[in-house]
Amino acid sequence: MMNKRKICIFTGTRAEFGLLYWLMSDIVADERLELQIVATGMHLSPEFGLTHKAIEQAGFRINKKVEILLSSDSSIGLSKSMGLGMISFAEVYEDLEPDVIVLLGDRFEAFAASAAAMVSRIPVAHIHGGEATEGLIDESIRHSITKMAHLHFTATEEYTKRVIQLGESPDRVFNVGTPGLDNIDKLELLSRQSLEESLEFILGTSSAIVTFHPVTLESRTAEGQIEALLNTLSKFDDLSIIFTMPNADTGGRVIMDLINEFVKKYPNRAKAFTSLGQIRYLSALKHIDIVIGNSSSGLIEAPSFKKATVNIGDRQRGRIKSASIIDCAPTEEEITKSIKKGLSSEFRKGLENMENPYGNSGASKRIKDILASSNLIGILKKRFYDL
Repeated sequence: MMNKRKICIFTGTRAEFGLLYWLMSDIVADERLELQIVATGMHLSPEFGLTHKAIEQAGFRINKKVEILLSSDSSIGLSKSMGLGMISFAEVYEDLEPDVIVLLGDRFEAFAASAAAMVSRIPVAHIHGGEATEGLIDESIRHSITKMAHLHFTATEEYTKRVIQLGESPDRVFNVGTPGLDNIDKLELLSRQSLEESLEFILGTSSAIVTFHPVTLESRTAEGQIEALLNTLSKFDDLSIIFTMPNADTGGRVIMDLINEFVKKYPNRAKAFTSLGQIRYLSALKHIDIVIGNSSSGLIEAPSFKKATVNIGDRQRGRIKSASIIDCAPTEEEITKSIKKGLSSEFRKGLENMENPYGNSGASKRIKDILASSNLIGILKKRFYDL
């Protein structure tokens, strides 16, 4: 009997699991592969909704649950979480003995997981490398993971070139697209009425999804920026607002507190959710009129629904953007102007024939096939590829 290749999927957030769902499903369905799952970070935190339950409810078995989050969103707390992660993940790898570790993106948990894998001499496959987010520590984390990784799954040709520019061999870099778009094609999304019933919230004449995360390379700006956004939203009386809460980043708690205050003040037209889950989130994208904030989803998934995104501040600076993205400074004047533009019939009409620069679905299967077929012999010994 052929030994199955053990693919260890690492996930630390609700959003990350949503992006990895179809890859995990494809791995389970491939008789050449064995799926291992390590859940950590926000998945295990009551504050962020204990979203490891969503993984289990989807029918997957979590091999290891690793507690690393401290009750702090300070830089000291996150640094300690990274250290705890490196200690814990090394022990997990020794127990599971995976053939490949799969990481997505640029969060601090993924950095700790990749560093532990490097020391443990386990190949790392990295999804969404080569991207730029100039306002975040994620930028440096992402490029650091690239240098520790051995297989690279990029979302666009430009990002492919950037990974190669970092010295990675072209035959190890694969432009597969983004796994998040698989959900749009494969999931049966809710009707407007079913969505409203599920959320226990009525979408008004116009409606928005608002997600605002801290800009982690800016010190003490979270409060001022979220206040500017909420003050602006308070003036749009006819706009129904679905808030999704920020990740466990430095400065995240002040954003949560101010959003909760806003919802208490405007309960008839605003509601906040720690975790919507993929079906409700994408269904909301389908039925709302505009996306507001600084989340990558506004740049990657929202264009597939032909929806305008008001992209506030520097968090996503450097990413490839479609015609639906309206960049603005984190001031009340700029945000107001941008929301009005995004809701205008003229702007919305101009998006009807727009194509998403991140492509279409199919990335998960492409990644799975490469994970199954790649020759891992000698893969740990990397040479710097000079241009």
